[in-house]
Amino acid sequence: MSSPRLIAVIGGTGAQGIPVVRGLVQSGAYTVRALTRDPSSARFRELQSYGPVEPVVGTFASETDLRATFRGTWGAFVNIDGFNSGEKSEIYWTIRAYELAIEEGVKFFILGNLDYIYKKSGFRPQFRAGHYDAKGRIGEWILQQNKDNQDRMRAALFTTGPYMEMTISSHTPMSVSVEDGVAVWRLPIADGAVPFLALEDCGYYVKWLFDHPDRANGLDLEVAIDHVGREDLARAFEKVTGHPARSEHVRFEDYFGKVFTTDPDSAAGYNADLRDPATMSIRQNFTGFWTAWQNSGGNKGVVRKNYKLMDEIHPNRIKSAEEFFRREDERGIKEGLGSLWERVQPERMKHILKVTEDNRSGIL
Repeated sequence: MSSPRLIAVIGGTGAQGIPVVRGLVQSGAYTVRALTRDPSSARFRELQSYGPVEPVVGTFASETDLRATFRGTWGAFVNIDGFNSGEKSEIYWTIRAYELAIEEGVKFFILGNLDYIYKKSGFRPQFRAGHYDAKGRIGEWILQQNKDNQDRMRAALFTTGPYMEMTISSHTPMSVSVEDGVAVWRLPIADGAVPFLALEDCGYYVKWLFDHPDRANGLDLEVAIDHVGREDLARAFEKVTGHPARSEHVRFEDYFGKVFTTDPDSAAGYNADLRDPATMSIRQNFTGFWTAWQNSGGNKGVVRKNYKLMDEIHPNRIKSAEEFFRREDERGIKEGLGSLWERVQPERMKHILKVTEDNRSGIL
């Protein structure tokens, strides 16, 4: 039996990184070396509870630390937090991560990617969402570079979207509230739909990419549960929990600062400088974000997904909002955390996003 392959992970303690690392190390086929600022943090200790995870203490904004993370590894999974860095810094440091991975002899590189919404919209300004477009631009650049560099290092994209967990977690752009016994979402989505992703599925997909480097080379694997509309969300929650739910469309002027309470005039990337014209505010960034979903209903609009390919690669993937909520309900009861209905009560809701858990603070 061959020895496990070592994978370098940047972004391992994030919402997506945790299930990716878990899926890799629990398979027995891979071990992980993860870049972290604090190896004593609860999130990093969680990673190590799943199997062999070696820390490199440092930051993605350091060539020395990136080299140390990549040196001697077979593969790399890179997902830089754009809400930390801001759009401009994320582009630079992801490009450097790709280049340094080649220098250090990495054989397969996966970028944790997002849709290039601005381009998919036909470069219409109302669709500009910096945290999406930063990754989308770099993703296209990496696939183009891969045509010339694949003899040294092959590459693939893992393109995700909003996490379904964000609908039942604290301080996200789409958190639920409970009002007079009713679960309520207020979202500026109109009749559109969000191609939500279940974090539970991330580990399977990323392991599949590493397991199949020949087929995965040059692939943009775009994943989701389904395109979920407002009514789909409320109906699924109500069916699973037995409690009433509704989802209301709200205008942007009633959403920013009221429903989504993060300061709308602060920088989208908290380490970015609003005096820099390249920096988008929360309001600008999430106006483009929600405009994309307003125009993606029925898997026919700006952002589309190939669900047939997903079913081929991951036949047991989560395929609906109802299935997601049901699994969350069952998991919570099994683990002693409470039912789904109990866990969305305001005093019980937890953070899923590292950026909100850290109160939008910390160094690059």
